Amino acid sequence: MCGFAGFIDHSGLSDKGILTKMRDCLIHRGPDDSGLECFTTGQTAIGLGFRRLSILDLSPAGHQPMFSENGRICIILNGEIYNFREVRTELEKSGHRFRSNSDTEVIIHAYQEYGMRCIDRFIGMFAIVLYDQDAGKVFFIRDRAGVKPLYYYKNNQVMLFASELKAFHQHQQFHKEINTDALALYFQHGYIPAPHTVFQNCFKLKPGCYLSYDITGETFTETQYWSVDDAYRKPFTNIDYNEALQHTEKLMESAFQYRMVADVPVGVFLSGGYDSTIVTALLQKNNQQKIKTFTIGFKEKNYDESPHARAVAQHLGTDHQELICSVDEAKNIIPMLPEIYDEPFADSSAIPTYLVSKMARESVTVALSADVGDETFAGYTKYAKCQSYLSKLNKLPSFSHKTVASLTDIYKGLVKHNNLTIPDRAEKLRLLMRSEGVVNAFNIITQQMTTYEINKLLQNKTKQLPTAFDEKYGSTSVLNQFLWCDYKTYLPDDILCKVDRATMAVSLEGREPLLDHRIIEWAATLPDEFKLKNGNGKVILKDIVHKYVPVEIMERPKMGFNIPYETWFRNDLKSWMYDLLREGNLSHNLFQKGVIKKMLDQFIGNGEIDFQRIWCIINFQLWFNKWMK
Repeated sequence: MCGFAGFIDHSGLSDKGILTKMRDCLIHRGPDDSGLECFTTGQTAIGLGFRRLSILDLSPAGHQPMFSENGRICIILNGEIYNFREVRTELEKSGHRFRSNSDTEVIIHAYQEYGMRCIDRFIGMFAIVLYDQDAGKVFFIRDRAGVKPLYYYKNNQVMLFASELKAFHQHQQFHKEINTDALALYFQHGYIPAPHTVFQNCFKLKPGCYLSYDITGETFTETQYWSVDDAYRKPFTNIDYNEALQHTEKLMESAFQYRMVADVPVGVFLSGGYDSTIVTALLQKNNQQKIKTFTIGFKEKNYDESPHARAVAQHLGTDHQELICSVDEAKNIIPMLPEIYDEPFADSSAIPTYLVSKMARESVTVALSADVGDETFAGYTKYAKCQSYLSKLNKLPSFSHKTVASLTDIYKGLVKHNNLTIPDRAEKLRLLMRSEGVVNAFNIITQQMTTYEINKLLQNKTKQLPTAFDEKYGSTSVLNQFLWCDYKTYLPDDILCKVDRATMAVSLEGREPLLDHRIIEWAATLPDEFKLKNGNGKVILKDIVHKYVPVEIMERPKMGFNIPYETWFRNDLKSWMYDLLREGNLSHNLFQKGVIKKMLDQFIGNGEIDFQRIWCIINFQLWFNKWMK
């Protein structure tokens, strides 16, 4: 796991000094080594800077930027190609010879052999920048699911690129102008969906895509080389449940073992839930040494998963470590959030994710996280609830939809529900009545704030930016449409962003074993009832776990990965919150006058405002104070 930054500057004004600053503000992503290369072609300056966290081939032969033997190709890689040894064997049969044992060199040779179709051969997580001097092109590549980040900024004569937005602030031609339309997306979802970022002219490269930048023409084209759409468009597999169970477990074993490939110590985040347990169980089954597992807990029992994790670890026989975190220790991380997540980000599990990463880093350099079990195998309770909502909605005669919509409009007026004092359920109902398709309805149900609420919050009206929520996906399976939508939005832009920044903040490589693309391509074709049945999610995944861990250890209410924020902000963090968000401190004038104070009073007074809305505003203001002043 590493970090990179660079530029393509057609004015020729950028130099090694600027590149060094961009690169070194990412030292947390790569404390072990650094490198940079600058090229000049005509009036154009091209810079590639790299920070390395050594995982594979710890020798100097793994240094980046890395060149091809003839010096015409230069590459930087953030991530891992887990099957690089198999790809290397194929290339050696075709006459390629290697100087190192790194996966980075394998990418160079694979590109020379197969061109950009080389990506299809890789199993891994990666953000790659490849400069082909003969072709006069720079390629920017992001892995299929979007585990590794890749940002780019294009304005006038300069293009900047980096693993994190903070690198752009080091370049004098970066203009940090807030994109208020993207800010509206943030308040709608708690994160900003790709390809947008909080800044104008700045973007996230979408998962499963690559950019080809033509240096002479100063233009780039985007190509989608993989899409989860293709998996979900396939018909359901005609297979009985036991066969599906066996094949799913076999796929997982392969995916999990790949994520153990490293020349440094590896561990697993273990919460005691089904996702982390299946990773730990299958790895321990196939490894003679005890797997290192890590858990954090809290003194507040409602938020403490450590006893469950301990029971699983004892049953499986892992080398288990746990840390019971104090409230003060967790609170101290709040001011650090805008530095770790350098655009507004409001996932409340960011703090415990950082804490468990910090603990694990004392023992290992690589940690496996067990995300995406819910998005792949329908684990969230929201899927069953949304199915129920849509089923009830569809039972209404079509002609009644507009009638009900009109009634809710009247209801809003009668109860003066046109403000931000409570979550606007009536507005959501009105939008649902007018929704177009399952995905649109799912977005309305799950979003944190409606457009109506956001317009009451922000000073200026915004327009809706296109995202994956607007894409059309047709399927007879309502459940698959939910899963498809989450895989393209919530997963890469919330969950994976959270884990990448939290782990890299402490120089820990986070890996996602359940995100092997072979698993999602298979799971997408499983019948709905293999995933969600009678309101019970992750059916097939749970049955695999029960082969290794008794049901009585596993069966417990889903806790999530959270801490007692609401208690904190209603008590000892109350004055800090009011001070942060008082009118005089909101110098940006982005919010309507008086709205924030009203929301805080409602939250403290009677709870009519849910805390997630407050948390979104807190995180935005913390971010603004850090990066915009």
